[in-house]
Amino acid sequence: MPVVNRIADYAEEMTGWRRHLHQIPELGFDCPQTAAFIAARLKEFAVDEIHEGIAQTGIVAIIEGRGAGPTIGLRADFDALPIPEATGVDYASRHPGKMHACGHDGHTTMLLGAAKYLAETRNFAGRVALIFQPAEEDGGGAGVMVEEGVLDRFGIGEVYALHNAPGVETGGFYTTPGPLMAAVDQFHVHIKGVGGHGAMPHETRDPVVAAVAIAQAFQTIVSRNHYALDDLVISVTQIHTGTTDNVIPETAYLNGTVRTFDPRVQQMVIERMGAIVAGHGASFGVEAELDYETGYPPTVNDAEKTRFAVAVAEEVAGPGKVQGEVGREMGAEDFSFMLQKRPGAYLFIGQGEGAGLHQPDYDFNDEIAPVGASFFARLVERAQPLAAQ
Repeated sequence: MPVVNRIADYAEEMTGWRRHLHQIPELGFDCPQTAAFIAARLKEFAVDEIHEGIAQTGIVAIIEGRGAGPTIGLRADFDALPIPEATGVDYASRHPGKMHACGHDGHTTMLLGAAKYLAETRNFAGRVALIFQPAEEDGGGAGVMVEEGVLDRFGIGEVYALHNAPGVETGGFYTTPGPLMAAVDQFHVHIKGVGGHGAMPHETRDPVVAAVAIAQAFQTIVSRNHYALDDLVISVTQIHTGTTDNVIPETAYLNGTVRTFDPRVQQMVIERMGAIVAGHGASFGVEAELDYETGYPPTVNDAEKTRFAVAVAEEVAGPGKVQGEVGREMGAEDFSFMLQKRPGAYLFIGQGEGAGLHQPDYDFNDEIAPVGASFFARLVERAQPLAAQ
């Protein structure tokens, strides 16, 4: 791999870091072991400042360059998922029911590798802020860190992040300027009817029939209420009701996800869902309530910063391994909260063939850690070069 030579020297050490983190997966904001490991490495690297306890277990570390200049932010998430691991590797999770199934152990390792190099060489002006973030999977940790003032407190002017991509050429990169990933919302529908004997439905107000009708009607929002070229996904992913075959239950529950890019489309969905739930509740004679929760906003890359990041990625990986204009996708990412406040870019780094994200047999490819670390390091050196002597 065309990585920074000094970072290539860290490859074995980085593999050790990553595999240690893989064994201690933690969820949400409650990641004390992970945070302690990160802080210990940063102290070994002799970074200039370490600020702990942000968003509970998040960390911001500062490395000073060798001249005056702005502050660039680099972010890595470090939380895991509530999935029992099935990789069979000798460094598998030691925490039952939890695993790093999205590669956040690798993201953290890449940023630690960059931190070690930048603290050692300091071939840049200004400062770099290393943002280690909990609760990307659930809880919007990036949004919490923004609310707690990390961007303003540390004077961060631009921000960048990486995510691994299974099925993409090892060490390749892809991204796009503008909208890259969707906003993600979730909805809950609570239905209360009158239960009774399955042989006497006329004596009930059946919540099951109402739930099925509401689920079907939600799909007409996509097909009949929005412009076909405006990206929109509505998925009903849970319907819970009933306990046995001969009893019509009293209640039913629906849950699902909505993905959008345009706030106007999002608002249309909220209004249509409300009307559908209210109308079907009345028509079936049941009480029906919609609880709609807005979540992460769309991830929107700054066009200029994306072009810059693509150029850096090409320097590290080679032009033939970088795609700078790909289609947007309906997944979501809480780095969007940071990109709402500061210009920057979010890129994917290919990790080759293997299990997909959020699968129990997924494992981060250690081969790409030096590539990602080199990208972060070069990003800082190119964004904030030392003045000519």
